[in-house]
Amino acid sequence: MANRLNEIDAAFGRLREEGSTALIPFLTIGDPDLDTSVDIIAALEQAGADMIELGVPYSDPLADGPVIQRASERALAGGRVTLADCIQVAENARNAGVKLPFILFSYYNPVLQYRLDRFFELVTAKGISGLIIPDLPIEEDAELRARAEAANIHLIPLVAPTSNDRVTRISAKARGFVYCVSSLGVTGVRSDFHQGIDEFLATVRRATDTPIAVGFGISSREQVERFGKQADGVIVGSAIVRKIEEALPLLKSPDTKQDGLAQIRDFVRELKG
Repeated sequence: MANRLNEIDAAFGRLREEGSTALIPFLTIGDPDLDTSVDIIAALEQAGADMIELGVPYSDPLADGPVIQRASERALAGGRVTLADCIQVAENARNAGVKLPFILFSYYNPVLQYRLDRFFELVTAKGISGLIIPDLPIEEDAELRARAEAANIHLIPLVAPTSNDRVTRISAKARGFVYCVSSLGVTGVRSDFHQGIDEFLATVRRATDTPIAVGFGISSREQVERFGKQADGVIVGSAIVRKIEEALPLLKSPDTKQDGLAQIRDFVRELKG
């Protein structure tokens, strides 16, 4: 298929003109199976999502909390879901009519094991617009960044409230958007966020003209609205993965699958507002 490049930039440009905030759901690919992941992606688009993070299940997810860890375990237990499988889901979703930008979220080891040449050939061919590699620090990302820029695929960095003097350096190199971590620790639904989150977001905003998106712990419409006043995008991961987990009994049966998808769609539609 043809490359789909700069879709993230186009989406943020459109939303800026509309005065809207991007809603960026995360899901673990292969939970409960690859075909259902395609159905869930379509449901997320129907619910108003603006771009989607495709999470590659990993056996040692250092940044992920228990909800996403369980989803990875289910995906890996259901048959070995590979990096290539997750990328293929992007093309399958395109073939099903989904038009949203896709951002691949993977730890670095699967990418290295696949080999960088093959990896970039695949993500370019299958319509991936952005990459998030949470365990690859900026000090070690030169080769991957160069290859991503050559392919016009955005390497999206994470910055945390503890990044301190690194915020400016990290944000200056950002493409697509800067992923601002709202809370310390691993992912998971929260009612409270880092005490200095507002000042932190203001610091990132001053450091870059690239859009900024907030993630880690966001789970309600109220929280989306709260961070939408300061950021260009809001990332919702654990809350959506938990909703998928709750809907698993429905999703696994052909007779009730549409009911399960409707529950996920309704939840995301409520987040979007």
